[in-house]
Amino acid sequence: VQFTSRVRVQFDMTGETDGGLTFGASVRADQSGQGNTNNDDSTVYLSGAFGKITMGDTGNASDAIVGQVSGVGLTGLGDLNEIGFLNKDVTGVLYEYSAGALTFGLGVGQVNATEDFISAAVKYSTDAFAVALGYEDNNNQGTQLSLLGSGSVGGATIKAKIVDGDTTPGMQYALSVDYAISGANVTAFYADKDTNGTAYGLGASYDLGGGASVVGGIARAEDDDTMFDLGVAMKF
Repeated sequence: VQFTSRVRVQFDMTGETDGGLTFGASVRADQSGQGNTNNDDSTVYLSGAFGKITMGDTGNASDAIVGQVSGVGLTGLGDLNEIGFLNKDVTGVLYEYSAGALTFGLGVGQVNATEDFISAAVKYSTDAFAVALGYEDNNNQGTQLSLLGSGSVGGATIKAKIVDGDTTPGMQYALSVDYAISGANVTAFYADKDTNGTAYGLGASYDLGGGASVVGGIARAEDDDTMFDLGVAMKF
């Protein structure tokens, strides 16, 4: 049994040049003082008709555009819903461009002092559904393809993700369902991570108003203990 509490503050800054270019930055501070050590989750960006360039704690287009299926719990419960992206250093650069329903991304970074990391992703999104495809290549781990599709039917949102690459001998996949009703949201997920086994979870949240929500979940990975949590999330 463990108790947990965390405070996270994010400062967002933005401005605009006389020529219409938008620029800005984001800096995040955590109560624990831990996390990504290179930039502490900070970024700076410049955007305009050409698209958007972001530097700092970024650089994986697949992470930024493809994403993950939904997870459960106040603390994330080990993020068992997630299928990992390839490793890279924190510092990188990400270029994004949107045209209608299409979004493109290209990321560049480093794995270490001598190994490069590149990634590319594309997403097509409408009000009813979205599909995204991402590619990653870091020299010492190989390559990885990620495909995620999502769609909404009534109060339910379904997400499915498939990942194939050099890091595991087989294909990995994950599925989640979110159902919203009367201020509450219920989430369930299942993931098969090949050699890392299967995982599943069930969670719920209830909106108390004013930015506060009661959040809880239960999750388990194959051959591991069952985890659960319950608490209040507050957004100001």
